[in-house]
Amino acid sequence: MNIAEKKPIDENSPTSRIRQGKLVSHVITLAHGGGGKAMRDLIDDVFIDAFSNPALNTLEDQARFSLEDLASYGDRLAITTDSYVIDPLFFPGGDIGKLAICGTVNDLAVGGATPLYLTCAMIIEEGMQVDTLRQIVASMAATARAAGVHIVTGDTKVVERGSCDKIFINTAGVGVIHKDYQLGAHQARPGDHILVNGFLGDHGAAILNARGDMQLSCPIESDCAPLHTLIQSLLRAAPNTRFIRDATRGGIASVLNEIAETSRCAIEIHEARTPIRTEIKGFCEILGLDPLYLANEGKLVAVVPEAETAAALAAMRAHPLGQDAADIGSVLAEGRAGRVHMQTSFGGKRIVDMLVGEQLPRIC
Repeated sequence: MNIAEKKPIDENSPTSRIRQGKLVSHVITLAHGGGGKAMRDLIDDVFIDAFSNPALNTLEDQARFSLEDLASYGDRLAITTDSYVIDPLFFPGGDIGKLAICGTVNDLAVGGATPLYLTCAMIIEEGMQVDTLRQIVASMAATARAAGVHIVTGDTKVVERGSCDKIFINTAGVGVIHKDYQLGAHQARPGDHILVNGFLGDHGAAILNARGDMQLSCPIESDCAPLHTLIQSLLRAAPNTRFIRDATRGGIASVLNEIAETSRCAIEIHEARTPIRTEIKGFCEILGLDPLYLANEGKLVAVVPEAETAAALAAMRAHPLGQDAADIGSVLAEGRAGRVHMQTSFGGKRIVDMLVGEQLPRIC
């Protein structure tokens, strides 16, 4: 049976201890982080079982790779790291495990890298249910397999009750960038177009709705997804793409301001061309939020030369994660350097500033 298909453990069943393999506890204890037999049993029975691959299974303090193999993908190494503290752990469209894999894969891919290897470090609260941990690890393993990456090394720490909220995950990623790709926000030029690959704000709205404060009846799912194959399609169609970034915390507004400030250009986007679901707009109106600042976990912003915009859009729309791709604006030849504004549906303009403060805490 694939680990992702395992049924939840019935703690009242007389066979439950056998079904848990080496583990003899249904909850995480401080001993599981103490470096002894309990910790080794946890690693073997939960993590190695799910993440098994030749680089990981040696259980050395580091994963080892051939430089010749890495060089076959490109000429530059890409390394990234991120931590995930989301609340709740499970939400429509994903969970903290899927999020940790997708977020790190995407951080590599937006630089033009082919994602190859991930690390995984977990800080687990004493008292967490082992079955909950298994579900998270199974989700990570399934998402990594689907993305074609390997989790090759990791670490586990257990802290006292109340020292963290159930589980925090850190993942680092290693990828290789092809020599033809030179992406950077500083490369945006007047006349370039601003593209997104679909509806914005889904993740932020899904998380807030999942917290139960609003209990809205409309179904809102996170857009959490690995974007590397979409980005590869985009770069093949538009090899002179200037810049790509996944619009996570701070939404597309923060990404656009970063582009404008770094390139010393002005950017204009159009409200009528910016894809936001009707239910997300309504959700934001109720709460007084701006969907441009809502987090996304499966959406990117790309700056593409005008001559390659049509090809880029066609390539994105041909991909399952880009079917609703849109050209939402452009880099201006005139205007205040570093400024982003939106042409509203009413014919006016409004400034789109960088997010100030924290709109939604613990969103990823």
